Amino acid sequence: MKRLPFNTVLALSPHTDDIEFGCGGAIARLLEDGAEIHTAVFSLCEESVPHGYPDDVLLHEMHAAADVLEIPAENRHVYHYPVRRFPSYRQEILENLVQLKEDIQPDLVLTPSTHDVHQDHETVTDEALRAFRFGTLLGYELPWNNLSFPNQAVIELQQAHLDLKVKALTCYESQSFRPYGDPELFTDNAVVRGIQNRQELVEVFEVIKLFL
Repeated sequence: MKRLPFNTVLALSPHTDDIEFGCGGAIARLLEDGAEIHTAVFSLCEESVPHGYPDDVLLHEMHAAADVLEIPAENRHVYHYPVRRFPSYRQEILENLVQLKEDIQPDLVLTPSTHDVHQDHETVTDEALRAFRFGTLLGYELPWNNLSFPNQAVIELQQAHLDLKVKALTCYESQSFRPYGDPELFTDNAVVRGIQNRQELVEVFEVIKLFL
């Protein structure tokens, strides 16, 4: 399996678990390739935490998942925007992204697809287009939020990458009640997308901008 042509990657996660769901396998492969991975989480979703859990449970689960993927602690950037209200904070989010661009200078940005209907995801991707419009942006797949999805870029995975993704997802115990919280969903999706692309296991992405 050839090395992917990216050295510094920024994965944007509107909520704590989005990147593990959408591109956890790709992150595992990129890390194996030796790429420097940064993550930016924009909300800890305190208002959505199930009854019986501490308000900051998702922060701890996010760090546990990042530990599984072996993303360095100093490369995890966390912001505190209120869940489901990102459209009211567009300028602030844009300023965060511009600062990340200046500090990290990524050659690949992973963000929710432009077909994602969640208002927070849409806001992050819209502002990422402004901040990173002169670089490569790939939109990751979250099936429950995508009314359609352009299967334009394919990243082949090995079983070890998928296993790390599933292990990272199991760190979000507080979210296991959600219909999409079952890690088997993402194993099955990797298989189905693989069949579509004559591979065993893959993650697929929307090509928002490709800079070569």
